[in-house]
Amino acid sequence: MTRELRSALIGGLVAIAVLAAGFFAMKSYLTSKFAPDPETIASSTLSGMREQNRLTSFIASYVAVVTSEQSRLGLTARKTLIMPGTVRYEVDLGKLGPEDLSWDDGRNELTVTLPPVEIAGPQVDLNAIREYDGGGLLMRLTNAEERLDDANRKAAQAELLRQAKAPTPMRIAREATRRAVERNFALPLRAAGLDAHVTVRFPDEGHSAEQMDRSTPLNEAVATH
Repeated sequence: MTRELRSALIGGLVAIAVLAAGFFAMKSYLTSKFAPDPETIASSTLSGMREQNRLTSFIASYVAVVTSEQSRLGLTARKTLIMPGTVRYEVDLGKLGPEDLSWDDGRNELTVTLPPVEIAGPQVDLNAIREYDGGGLLMRLTNAEERLDDANRKAAQAELLRQAKAPTPMRIAREATRRAVERNFALPLRAAGLDAHVTVRFPDEGHSAEQMDRSTPLNEAVATH
């Protein structure tokens, strides 16, 4: 191999190396410049969810059976009320802000802290109400029936709410809410090609200090971009 050919070959290899370095540098720049930003996507998703105002994730029906009794003039009147009612388990998305979202770069994890689940209702099915009474004489002579009806209605409403707030339906409602919110945040991230994990929690659930140290609130993360 002549000296001129060797020099040309070396020069060509150097040029290729320079071009390759430039290509990878440009690729790195374009990737950092135009790659989907998880904080931006999460922020856009948050805005869309806030516009929904309230998220209803679970609806349940209950039946209250209550009995009231009154005694007057040596007589006793009793009425039993069977009242079906439906309640909705909701989360006020208007209370969800950027400070409730945090992004963990190391784990590619978005953590969303939701407001507490609220109970809306109960909505009573008036056509399905059933009443049974005893002691008609006292109810005919006095206003006992009106008082019994009022007491039964209040007791039935309270009983429906008591059932709705029981641990099992509340747990089901929270899990349904968690899945719905996880899906709403995860789908846009996946559509952008990001392998990100979404964790949804409620204020009364544990949050490790280690994860809090690694995570950055979304409003701070967006401000740094």
